[in-house]
Amino acid sequence: MTMTAGTTNAADKKNVHHLPDKLLLEIFSYLKLHDLCRLAQVCKKWRLLAYDSRLWTRVSLRPDFSGLYVNNVDSLIGLISVRFGHTLRYIELSAELITPIVLHELANKCPNLKYLTLDFSNAMQLHDFNDMNAFPCNLRNLTICLSEVIFMEGFMRKVYQHLSSLEVLHLIGTFELGDESQEEIYEVINIGKIKAHTPNLRIINFYGISFVDDSHVELLSSNCIHLECLALNFCLRVKGSAFKTLIQRCKKLKTLLAQHCGLEDQLMKQVEWESSKIHELDLTSTELSAVTLNDVLCRIPGFTYLGLGYCEFFDDKIMDDMIKNGKLDHIRAIDISHTVNLSENAILQFIRQRGRFLEGLMIVGKPKLAEQFFLNVIPFMKRIKILVCGTPNGWFLRMSTRVHIDQIIIALSQNCYKLERLEVQWDPDTIRYSDNSSKFIDQLRHKCPQIRSMTLSDGEYFEMVKSNFERADRKTVVRTTTNYTTSIIQLSSCYKDLLFN
Repeated sequence: MTMTAGTTNAADKKNVHHLPDKLLLEIFSYLKLHDLCRLAQVCKKWRLLAYDSRLWTRVSLRPDFSGLYVNNVDSLIGLISVRFGHTLRYIELSAELITPIVLHELANKCPNLKYLTLDFSNAMQLHDFNDMNAFPCNLRNLTICLSEVIFMEGFMRKVYQHLSSLEVLHLIGTFELGDESQEEIYEVINIGKIKAHTPNLRIINFYGISFVDDSHVELLSSNCIHLECLALNFCLRVKGSAFKTLIQRCKKLKTLLAQHCGLEDQLMKQVEWESSKIHELDLTSTELSAVTLNDVLCRIPGFTYLGLGYCEFFDDKIMDDMIKNGKLDHIRAIDISHTVNLSENAILQFIRQRGRFLEGLMIVGKPKLAEQFFLNVIPFMKRIKILVCGTPNGWFLRMSTRVHIDQIIIALSQNCYKLERLEVQWDPDTIRYSDNSSKFIDQLRHKCPQIRSMTLSDGEYFEMVKSNFERADRKTVVRTTTNYTTSIIQLSSCYKDLLFN
């Protein structure tokens, strides 16, 4: 075959290099920064496009969290000047990059920077900030990852005056790295001074901070009148004595997350819950008695989000009282995992009555809830987006029957068209499937097109499902319960502001 000049010209015009720069920029905008760095090595044109500041609005320089690695401060200064500039809105810095000159450059050359993460968690010592005279002053969201032993006051005294615009504050502790029984606990950052300089805070997240207690909560309530969400997850020293003052002063508070806090019965009863505007509450892994749970849950006006996982004293009577009093009339997401005193019948009646409103349900750790139960309740959950179910075998929980997973998958594909995340915790020894299982997964993929995460126990069924999604070019959907955990927190009204790391 002889190719004419006209044919050659037509082929040249179809080459990717002939696409308009605007279109290439749009394509590049869907790539991660690591990929942009590789694209920059293709040719001069792609290098200019890949390093266009419009593609570098969100930058993470924390390699431990899949961020880019910058080998020295001088290189970062060059990036701020040449590549980031006025388009930068979000940046994460590791401890070795947090220096006076870096913060000065960000303040002067990135006026639109709104989100800043400073990670001191692995730092051995701080840089000298005595000469620091500039800090980004238009921040909306500030995240500080704390160290167990580095005191932050030398750094923070230079920062306080620049925090008046803050709406969201994350202070991230070292609960996951430390020992609950450690004897010496240091207050490495002065929360009282932060409170005095941040009158516009709406969202406060103290995660796993060992020194935070009720005195700090009370401090916050005295100045943060615009507070809408307070998250105290894994702050073990919070007992609840400051909640009464918090409710009285923070009239806009609608979300209170107290997972794994050391809440005490008498202190929780003293709070005027009936006068609060709270409709999102998380009491997961707290040790409140049945009387206290009933008292608190039935005095709060109503719930859209409720976390009660591992609350062993939450029982049928409390659930029944909440339903009768209309506390669950507008419930969107609920976690009742590992509630040992809540019966199968109570859960069944709840889902039959309120299931049509549910978008998120976590119901693991219930050995009696097997195949037939889920076939009965799935038709009532037409709006469900997140479902976590099943019970892995353990020394204290053991399934007495095998679960035919195909029937559950069919029921989901026929009823739950909005499903986005599914986690099934039954072990491979518990799950029973057939030669046609792959066809039923096909059906789930087609009928639930929004599904973006399916988490299963590692085994033959997991491998089959993973292969099925990979053939459909959806390689990141299927995960193992070993590496991934599904939560309903995504259905909280404050979820986007609560994200960190």
